[in-house]
Amino acid sequence: MHPQIEVVTTSARPELDDEARAAFRSVWPEFIFHDAVSREHMGRVELYFQPYDVMLLDQGKVVAGGWGVPFAWNGEIMDLPDGYDGALSRSVSGYESGVPPNTLCVMAAAVRSDRHGEGLAGLVLTALRRRATEASLDHVLAPVRPALKARYPLTSMEEFAGWVGSDGLHLDPWIRTHQRLGATIVASAPRSMLIRGTVAEWEKWAEMAFPQSGRYVVPVALDLVEIDREIDTGIYAETNLWMQHA
Repeated sequence: MHPQIEVVTTSARPELDDEARAAFRSVWPEFIFHDAVSREHMGRVELYFQPYDVMLLDQGKVVAGGWGVPFAWNGEIMDLPDGYDGALSRSVSGYESGVPPNTLCVMAAAVRSDRHGEGLAGLVLTALRRRATEASLDHVLAPVRPALKARYPLTSMEEFAGWVGSDGLHLDPWIRTHQRLGATIVASAPRSMLIRGTVAEWEKWAEMAFPQSGRYVVPVALDLVEIDREIDTGIYAETNLWMQHA
């Protein structure tokens, strides 16, 4: 379907890294880039797990990409990390402690904004699953950030997970992409990502005012943002959805 697409690792084509970052940054809300756990671990993730950082090229141009981290998981729901932050922490600590991984966790996938609707996200997931197979990993997980959940920030992820269309697949397009590749919903991932900032920082990230303390609906946020003006703090705890690939 995409014979012209070439799959490469970022480490093999480091000269394309800046192009990829510029192409994909607009895909994510600004507040996502201010997660303290990511800041703490990302440098080591890029060093330790280079085979799991892929880009899709079309005529030499970056059109999509994704990355994951390997860690040890016993296959039980109770042993799942908290989510995105927990997966990062477990992968880095496991690598540095010499714990053999058996699971690839797909952390993110993105498609250039002018190439949506071409099935490229599925190709990214397929490329990462292939990396897991090549590394003899037993499981593939993903703390999925459903695209439509931001329209329903007052709805719990547990409720949202049950919103199925007439075709038996989920209403959310990103969940559907995983399902079409054989993935199933496992559990919600509460506090998958915790983002803390001052009120001024949150007003800049969200491009809106927070005139008083309270819980706010913020564009593209899956959950409410808690603002406390007395202690000058905004806290966002995002819930994701754990999905497991066959």
